[in-house]
Amino acid sequence: MSKVTAAITAVGKYVPDYVLTNKELETLVDTNDEWIVARTGIKERRILKDKDKGTSFLAIKAAEDLITKKDLDPKQIDLVIVATATPDMQAASTAAYVATKIGAVNAFSFDLESACSSFLYGVSVASQYIETGRYKKVLLIGADKNSSMIDYADRATCIIFGDGGGAVLFEQNIEGNGFQDEYLRTDGSGRQFLQVPAGGSLMPATKETVKNRLHYAKQDGQTVFKNAVFNMADVCEKILDKNNLKNDDIAWLVAHQANKRIVEATARRMKLDASKVMLNIQNYGNTTSATIPLLFADYEKQLKKGDDLVIAAFGGGFSWGAIYFKWAYNS
Repeated sequence: MSKVTAAITAVGKYVPDYVLTNKELETLVDTNDEWIVARTGIKERRILKDKDKGTSFLAIKAAEDLITKKDLDPKQIDLVIVATATPDMQAASTAAYVATKIGAVNAFSFDLESACSSFLYGVSVASQYIETGRYKKVLLIGADKNSSMIDYADRATCIIFGDGGGAVLFEQNIEGNGFQDEYLRTDGSGRQFLQVPAGGSLMPATKETVKNRLHYAKQDGQTVFKNAVFNMADVCEKILDKNNLKNDDIAWLVAHQANKRIVEATARRMKLDASKVMLNIQNYGNTTSATIPLLFADYEKQLKKGDDLVIAAFGGGFSWGAIYFKWAYNS
């Protein structure tokens, strides 16, 4: 009997209509287009302006795009995972709401949160459910309304983040494509360098936390950058060594879009040509959990069955890792 692997069989995406350009940011903080592009590679990002819509809206739209393209009956979905750092609310599951709204009435669901590594870890979790044979169809969605936690008076963060959602469907594969291997890591000593200080159980909301703007994302940019460059490149190198892969074997690096310089540094460490590196950060900024599925959606027509991919991410926590994956279909 052929080994069962977990393969991606469909993708979907959604980004809001509103485009926040670098020129507009120049009117909000002391920055300029040239500096932003040189430091991050970002030219614009999408923002969900409707205050009555949260991350679930982005997730639902991305899932609906996948369902339409795949001509999928949502009643066939067994599990819905929403990878996010910005759930709609505490306690109530965002994934449960999303599953109901898309008509996945036979699925159970849960949220998965590990900052910018959330979707990467979700690939690992979804693959295990498929490979064990427990479930046949697992929908993994990465979505974040980052604008809900960004202080647009803080130039260290407001230039970086955007809103968006992406979705992928996992199904069984017996051709050897799909999930191959992983190398995942965390280091909790780094959480002070990238966090939203207030709003959790450690520091519940008070007048003081709101006044002191502690419900917004804070980061030590230099420390985060140095750790991201080293650790993301390191795990990519390790996943190659672990699987006896050479750089020529890799068709694509699918890296979390935190900063163009971090992605380029990872590619250099892997000795990959720039033509093998997926990039869309210039259009969306850092959409946290959505960056990797948005890459899959944007590059779907360029992906070929059997392509060897390295999927990598680095996020707050610190959390990071790399997954070796084979693409399963031609679009």
